Amino acid sequence: MRKNRSEIIEYINTLKEYEGFVQFSHRAIDLKKDIFPKAKDIDTADAKDGFVYEAHFCKGSESIMIRQLNADWLVSTTDISSAELETFHAISNLQINMAQIWEEEADKYCANMKVKKLKKVVFAGFKKGDKS
Repeated sequence: MRKNRSEIIEYINTLKEYEGFVQFSHRAIDLKKDIFPKAKDIDTADAKDGFVYEAHFCKGSESIMIRQLNADWLVSTTDISSAELETFHAISNLQINMAQIWEEEADKYCANMKVKKLKKVVFAGFKKGDKS
């Protein structure tokens, strides 16, 4: 789904029960303002001074990725209920889980047998006990 600049801010502000983060175009990630869950809406100064470059959220088996694409923002939702998780180190000792999405498909180099191929990697929340 695509959203415009004001729609994406409104949409992100509805994700208060999700874990995640927002990366703005004009500054580094601020752990007090850009890490979810949080009770407050996105700072209006950030929405005016820059734009959401990308954002990632997760709740249960749903992962949401938001990326700026030309004049719009692309919102992609992925079911991660059967995904393999891997933990990575991020800023300020945060540890994040990423879900690997694999799909079987015929491979011409393996006599057309079905093999698993990595299709995408998405945010799957913060490692518990390590989020600020």
